[in-house]
This record gives sequence, structure tokens and C-alpha cells, in this order.
Amino acid sequence: MDRESEAASAVMEQVNRVILGKENEIREIMTAFLADGHILLEDIPGVGKTTMAVAFSKTMELEYRRIQFTPDVLPSDLTGFSIYRREEEKFVYQQGSVFCNLLLADEINRTSPKTQSALLEVMEERRVTVDGVTREVPEPFLVIATQNPSGSTGTQYLPEAQVDRFMISMTIGYPDFESELEMAKSAGARGRAEQVSRVMTREMLCRIRSRIHEVYMKEELYRYLVELVTATRTHPYVERGASPRATIALVRMSKAAAWLAGRDYVMPGDVSSQFPYVVSHRIMLNAAAVMERIPKSQVLDEIVDRIGKPMMGEGRV
Repeated sequence: MDRESEAASAVMEQVNRVILGKENEIREIMTAFLADGHILLEDIPGVGKTTMAVAFSKTMELEYRRIQFTPDVLPSDLTGFSIYRREEEKFVYQQGSVFCNLLLADEINRTSPKTQSALLEVMEERRVTVDGVTREVPEPFLVIATQNPSGSTGTQYLPEAQVDRFMISMTIGYPDFESELEMAKSAGARGRAEQVSRVMTREMLCRIRSRIHEVYMKEELYRYLVELVTATRTHPYVERGASPRATIALVRMSKAAAWLAGRDYVMPGDVSSQFPYVVSHRIMLNAAAVMERIPKSQVLDEIVDRIGKPMMGEGRV
């Protein structure tokens, strides 16, 4: 294991000390970071999303900011604005919340569509334009956005075109009994997020991301990946399938998962394991699925089971 792989493993180890019992979720978030992707979390309040984001920022030397979305948050709160300073007799630009390395956009579905669009534009373009001047956000720039479960008071759906900008979606969920017991025993002690140490620099994170593109992927795996995505567009329970952006995201996530597993080549299991995280927020089930109470997870499992994995070496993997 080289120095960069050791650093990535150390980051997850540090965060796992803070967020107990969520090793798989922490690994998935780290995979998205390495793939240069943004993350959408749909969770109830109080499961440790903020603590997790702070822990990641400290272990990777990332400048961290958090913004609590409410109906009165304006696009300028994100992108910045110019204010007139009388003593200087000129307008001076004040940076917004997006000028950081890791932004926690909390409860994004509580704010106005105009403010949501401002954030998602920055996520895609990695820059903002205010008063005709374009400014680049820092590198790396990663967003963890949270939204309350559908139907919660004061929320509204994110438009499909905006949801599509997130590389993956997932849920952290409640901790298991033993993990919550350990949390209860340490209540009142120094904050867990303050106990982590830096094990990776932002420059190293950028180098690792460039290495992800070099991970090898066979032609058969590219075909397998595209077959999985296109199958969402013809499934009898799906109203709208995944977009081509999902295909690109799945390639990047599969390569990042392979690298994080210590390989410089992608296996079929890397693709199938990342498929639900990449696709679940990009598809819409039809009325028949709703009436029969068919969850998205069941639809995606059916697709993975139906699309045969390609032959690798002497057999299927």
C-alpha cells in the first residue's frame, strides 16, 4: 500500500471514530470525494451529518463551512455580494458561503428554488459570477447537501434537473444499539469531531483524484455499466430513467471504488455496488409502482440481477 492509499484509509479510520457503526456509509462518502462528486443525504435530523462533515474536513485539511437553508436564505448568501464602502469610495466584494473546500448545505429542500439553483450552478461550474466578475471557488470543492424526508413540514421537492447534479445519494440512518450505547457513555466529553487529526492534505486529495482517472476499465465493463443505466429507462415500474450524466458518474464512482480497494483496475462488483447510490435519486417510479408499494431499491436490485455480469478471467466476478 502506497502513501496515498494509506492516507485514504487513515481518513476513514479517523471518521469512523467519530461516527460509530457507519463504516459502509463513511466508505461510500470517501469514494464520492475521490471521484470528485457531490453527495445528497436524505435523513432525519440528529444522526450526525454535521459532525461527520466536520470530521472529514479536519482529517483532510479542508476549509469547512455550513449553511442552514431556510426560506429567507438568498442566492447572494451563497455566491457573495458587493457592498459600497464609503471610506474607499468603491464597491467591495464579500465572499459567500461557497468559497470553501467542503460545504455542508443543510436542509436544502427548505429554501427557495432560486437559492437551490444558485448552489447547484456552483456545484456544476465551480465558479460564481457577481456583478459581471467571475470567480473560481477553491479546489477541491465538495458539497454534502442534506434534505428532510419528503412530506416534512416546510419542505419542497428538489427539481429533477437539480437532483441530477449530485453524484450519489444515500441515507446515514440511525446507529445500531451498541454504537448508540457507546455514544451515550461518552456524552458530555469533548466533542468527537475535535478528537480527529489531519492525515491527508488537500493537495494529496487532488493528486488522488487525478489517479482515479488512470484506473483501468475493460470494454466489457463499460458495456455492462451502460446496460445497467439504460435498463432503468425500460423497466416497467420506472416512469423516468437515469440520464447519461448517471453513466459518467457511475464510471467515476466505479474507478474510485476500485482504487480505494487497492486495485488499479475495475471489477464488475465495483460497478454493481455503486449502481444504487448513483442511480436511486435519478429515477422516478410510475403509478403502478406506487400503487403496489414497490421501492426503488427493489427495482434496482432486479436490474442488477437481470443484467449478467461480464466474464472476467476464468469466470464471472
